[in-house]
Amino acid sequence: MRIALGVVLVALVLSITASAGPIVLTFQGLQNDEEVLNYYNGGTGSLGSGPGPSYGITFNPDALAIINTDNGGTGNFEGAPGGDTVLYFLSGSAIMDVPAGFTTGFSLYYSAVNEGGTINVYSGLDDGGTLLTTLTLPATPEGYPTPPCTNPSEIFCPFQSFGVSFSGTAMSVDFGGTVNQIGFSDITLGSATPGPSSTTPEPATFGLLGLGLASSALISRKRRGAQ
Repeated sequence: MRIALGVVLVALVLSITASAGPIVLTFQGLQNDEEVLNYYNGGTGSLGSGPGPSYGITFNPDALAIINTDNGGTGNFEGAPGGDTVLYFLSGSAIMDVPAGFTTGFSLYYSAVNEGGTINVYSGLDDGGTLLTTLTLPATPEGYPTPPCTNPSEIFCPFQSFGVSFSGTAMSVDFGGTVNQIGFSDITLGSATPGPSSTTPEPATFGLLGLGLASSALISRKRRGAQ
């Protein structure tokens, strides 16, 4: 009887795990220029937004949310799949810790008009343990005037998908690149294709276009200094 009960419990756990699906972080609900911090750990961001979803996920203080200018923020972007808020950083790199770990794949949407970035996925917390995989993100094309890129001043558009499958269990992700030059949306844990309905690994590939805007930035430093 005990053996049968054990088999039933194991099957139930596996069923729950299989049906849980990937975790998608859109950063909606955070304020402009707010540190994400414990928002996805059932807590709040640095400006008190939240409590957010209890995913057991935390970010270092370099990880910031930014809202686009059409919605009252200072972000020079549009067309992000997750909505009007994305993740970016102004110093260091944005680091995400997932103590419970995640497997199978990692993916996101991003925009980086001037130059790309590098994302490293590690088996330990705080960039520790073994490097499981690296995503080398090329610069993205300038999309204006093709929808959804309709505002010439919001040059970080469109957002492109990128993802990878990997073996092992990941516990941290380092989002690197040139500060103020790359934004991330729909960060997805557990799938190599970003978004809540993604199940099939399909890493995106595209050419290097729109590299002539070296003076642009995801956030206007002049406007930020006036806040």
